[in-house]
Amino acid sequence: MSDGFPVPAKHDGMAAFAGPQRTTILVRNHELGSDQSPAVQGVNPYDPKSKGGTTTLVIDRDRKLLRDYASLTGTTRNCGGGATPWGSWISCEENTDTPESEPAVSKRHGYAFEVPSQATGPIQPQPLIAMGRFYREAVAVDPKTGIVYQTEDREDGLFYRFIPHRPGQLQAGGLLEALKIKGKPQAITKKGFPVGKSWPVEWVPIDNPDPDTDSIRQEGFAKGAAQFMRGEGICLGKKEMLFCCTTGGLSGMGQIWRYIPGPTAQEGGALALFYESQNRGVLDSPDNIIMAPFGDLFICEDGWGEQFIRAVTRQGKLYPFARNALNENEFAGVCFSRNPLTMFVNFQKPGMTFAIWGPFV
Repeated sequence: MSDGFPVPAKHDGMAAFAGPQRTTILVRNHELGSDQSPAVQGVNPYDPKSKGGTTTLVIDRDRKLLRDYASLTGTTRNCGGGATPWGSWISCEENTDTPESEPAVSKRHGYAFEVPSQATGPIQPQPLIAMGRFYREAVAVDPKTGIVYQTEDREDGLFYRFIPHRPGQLQAGGLLEALKIKGKPQAITKKGFPVGKSWPVEWVPIDNPDPDTDSIRQEGFAKGAAQFMRGEGICLGKKEMLFCCTTGGLSGMGQIWRYIPGPTAQEGGALALFYESQNRGVLDSPDNIIMAPFGDLFICEDGWGEQFIRAVTRQGKLYPFARNALNENEFAGVCFSRNPLTMFVNFQKPGMTFAIWGPFV
């Protein structure tokens, strides 16, 4: 890269930001564990023993790479994340190792980290402790309220929201809560939820967002929160959050859920199953997702055999968009820039980032 270090392996979640002089800035995760390489290298590591983090790519309006460099170092298994309305990337650790449980690390993991898109080198990492320590996959920020919605990549994972004390200033702390379906305490969402039916929800508080063990989901479930089967990608729609459950549904091929926030944080909102896969050939293990500027929902698969990017139109029609013709590894990090309109997406293995442009419609 431009900073002299090799491009790290295992490209994953990613977002595109408008940069100066009509450039596009990509902030890209690398889902690297302690035994994987090439690592994300550079100064200011959160944990010198850990190899994950983020890289930043600056791209001109002709889609040519101008420079690339590490922007977050010393974290682990940076899988998903999400862009904020104020121009930063929240990078999430899908791992809860501690020095007591895993000698390969020297600090507690399981946190989210904020990376400004304008950072020109490795930031000084600060874990967002109040947002919780768990197998976090991805986040989406409601631009109206600043509330951060979060998924958990566990078979018995929960769906969370973080209400910041000061919207846009996540380091200032806040309240962590888990979604509960009204009238269905401790609901297990793998079955029994027809597509399209809306369920009112409420939120239960998480008293200890930074436990010594990976137990936040157990606290929430004991209070009636619903379980979701491997919550992964999440994105903003027009008035809702859409999130994937990779192994959800009777077939285990995946679900996409739709959550509509209430008018206020005190009003819980509503949850509905947006799509459930019945067939691997139609949709196989949905993972990263993004709503395109023109309204279609794009979905990266992380399943078995051939992997596709698929999309759903505003009219509800599912269609294949792209196929990984190189190998059977997952697509990841799908996102869009607007000037010019471009899709960016990764092959996780080998780490490759693609630019795709249209016309899309």
